[in-house]
Order: sequence, then C-alpha cells, then structure tokens
Amino acid sequence: MTDPTSTTTIAPRPYESYVYAYPHKTAYRPLTDRPALSALWAGERKDALSLYLHIPFCEVRCGFCNLFTRIGAPDELTTRYLDALDRQASAVADALHAHPVPGATEASAGPVRFAAAAFGGGTPTFLTAGELERLCDIAEKRMGADLRAVPLSVETSPSTATADRLSVLADRGATRLSIGVQSFVEEEAKAAVRPQRRSDVEAALGRIRDARIPVLNIDLIYGIDGQTPRSWRLSLDAALAWRPEELYLYPLYARPLTPLGRRAHPSEAGWDAQRLALYREGRDHLLAQGYEQVSMRMFRLPGAPREGADDYACQTDGMIGLGCGARSYTSDLHYSFDYAVGMREIRTIIDAYTVTEDFSRAEVGRAVDADEARRRHLLQSLLQAEGMAVADYQERFGSGPFDDFPAELNRFAGLGWLDTDAGPGLLRLSPEGLAHSDALGPALFSPAVRAAMASYELK
Repeated sequence: MTDPTSTTTIAPRPYESYVYAYPHKTAYRPLTDRPALSALWAGERKDALSLYLHIPFCEVRCGFCNLFTRIGAPDELTTRYLDALDRQASAVADALHAHPVPGATEASAGPVRFAAAAFGGGTPTFLTAGELERLCDIAEKRMGADLRAVPLSVETSPSTATADRLSVLADRGATRLSIGVQSFVEEEAKAAVRPQRRSDVEAALGRIRDARIPVLNIDLIYGIDGQTPRSWRLSLDAALAWRPEELYLYPLYARPLTPLGRRAHPSEAGWDAQRLALYREGRDHLLAQGYEQVSMRMFRLPGAPREGADDYACQTDGMIGLGCGARSYTSDLHYSFDYAVGMREIRTIIDAYTVTEDFSRAEVGRAVDADEARRRHLLQSLLQAEGMAVADYQERFGSGPFDDFPAELNRFAGLGWLDTDAGPGLLRLSPEGLAHSDALGPALFSPAVRAAMASYELK
C-alpha cells in the first residue's frame, strides 16, 4: 500500500475503497464505558440534525453488496424489528431532550430540529405499505421529525417499488426515491448476481414517476463482468430516457464475504483500466446530456431540487441513526451497533437488536479527536466536485489545510489531482482527481484508523 505521507507522484490504484463515511465502521470497537446518550448529546448542537432509519431487509442479496442486510424476514421479524426501532426511538428522543449541561450553547440548549431524513438499508420498501406507515410514525411521533417539511430520501428496488408503497411514501412527504437498477442489460444484472428483467425495471420506474415524488435517482454500476462500452452506453441511455433528476455511477467492487468476492475476477490492472475507461465514458456522456457532476459518483440535473440526504453537511452536522445498521455522529464520538457482512452474523445481530430493551447507551463506536475531525472535514469536502472553501476550514480549526496536511496535499498536487485554476480560497479536485476519489479518500485516513481497519476481523 502506498504511504499516504509520501510526496511521490506514483499514482496508486484508482479503486482502493469507496469512502462514504469516515471513520469506517470497521474502525469501531466496543465502548467499554458504554456512555449514556443523554451525556453524549448534552452539549451538542441539535438544531440541524439528520435522521436516518435503517431497515436491514432485502428480497435478494446482490453479488456486490456488503451492506448490513439480510434476505427475507421470517416469523414476523419485520414487526419485531419495528417494535425495537420504536423502543430505540423513544430512548434516543428522551436523551436528546434531556436537560442540557450548565453553560450549554443556545444551539444545544434549544429545541431539537431535524433538517433532513432518510430511510435506507437494506431496502426500506421491503416493508409493506402498512409497515412503512408505522416507520414514518416512528420518525414523526417518536423523534419529532416533520417529514413533510424536510427532505426525505428513501431507497427502493424494482421489485418492491409497488404502487401502494409509493403512495404511502408520497403522502408522508418523500421527496427523493433512489432505485438500484445497476444495469438495464439482463445478462449484466445476472453477472452481478442481481437477476431482474428489464421490463420489470421499466415498470417500477413508471410507477415512481406516477407517484410524483420530486426527485428520482437511478443507481448504475460499471465494471461488471462482460460489460462493454456499448452495453454501458445502453444502460446510460435507458436511464436517461426517464430524465432522472439524479444519477449515481458506481464502480463495481468485489468485497470480502460477498458473492462476487468469493469468485475469481479480472486482474487488478486490467479491471482498473476497464472501470476507469467506463467511468470516463459515463461521466462525459452525462455531462454532454446537461447533467452537473456533484462528486465522482453523483450527477444532477441543473435546477433539480436538492431533496436528499446527500446535501446533509456531514462534516459539521449531527446524525441520529436508528436501527441496528445505522450510525450516529456527535462531534466527539461516532457510534452504532456491531457490524458484519456474513449472513449468519447479520442474522444474529438483528435478532439481538429485536429483543433489546435498553437503548439508552452507546455500545460500539470510535472517538473523533481534533486530528480526525480535520481529516474528516477535508476528506468529505474535497470529494465533492465543488471543493472546499479554505476559509470555512480555517474558521472551524484555526489552521489551514496545507498547514495540517502538507504531505498529502502536495502529493495530490504532484499527481495532478488538484485544480490549479481554483484560486487560493478554494481547494478543489481536478477532473482527474475526482476520477481517483477512491484512492484519494483512503490516502487521508489516519494511521490509527488505518490500523484499526486492518486489524478488524471480518465476520
């Protein structure tokens, strides 16, 4: 692995890992002190929180998926899971509304407000229409989130995007539906262990449009075995025919303990070259169709409403996660429950969650000190196409990014990953830098987080 502190300009592999949160949950460990949530949130800003409800169920496990989810829900498991989610929501709401500590700021002492909400998974629409009503009730009646007044993003799949479920979500305030299509080519979907018929995908997209939810996002994947530039363009054009407000283009990863991770796959060099070429093909095609690039993965129609949790300022704002696969963020601690990828371990964790009565304490997590906070702010700002305002970083930390991370940033500059036309007040990636986001992100991990992730025992 390339030393992240080296100034060498030898380019690393472009696809090391997708950094969607920092520190990653494989760096979390059991918290021996099991801090009370009321104490964790006592001094925190609570006027712009994001709320995330996690539903760990899917109708099928995709070959590339390492998310915390299980196939099916026998023996009324969804009912028992929602019962536990309700208990957890009550405990968290009590902690958020506990008396603030002496000398608390106005933001931490004032009322709790949610600025965004999201239902993820797994597949939230695995739940029935009635269960989705209950999920919304938990968010509103237990947590106090006004789902009709804030952006509400929900993930779905072609087989679960039924008219009755979509009607519930539209009525309860959903502003964004994200559907994982991955490929409109049936042979490619099968190769990704995501068997589906294109006619079923198109029918689901039609139902989503009929539901008149403001933002449709379509997820596509490149790098699938057998995929060619021609077939990739076919999927892109099939998605564009629906003129989605957002498109996500994901590189395929063959992660440990997933079905694809257990298969032989192309040589790293050949696969990297294929994925990089398909990424550029997709990026250029979407830009030519009038889309704006928001990050390496995300493309948005100009003027489309920003109605998803993707606009949540994860560098500074708090996060409340409910469900056994969700994580929560305070300024000093990120916490969750145990993490696994293997089916047996996931089932065990879900079963334990459903019988838990006391949700008043944080069980598993990782402290975020000043250095980690700087890394997180830089990393999650820099991976956005608009870049990072240097003044915002300086105002928050009292130092500049080049003062704190000279080796890393000089190395990125040497690789041509920084936009030299951005000006002194803006740190922004070049197009080549955005293309290498999955190498740049891991290069900013601290040695401690890197060591914790390396020592994590996969399960």
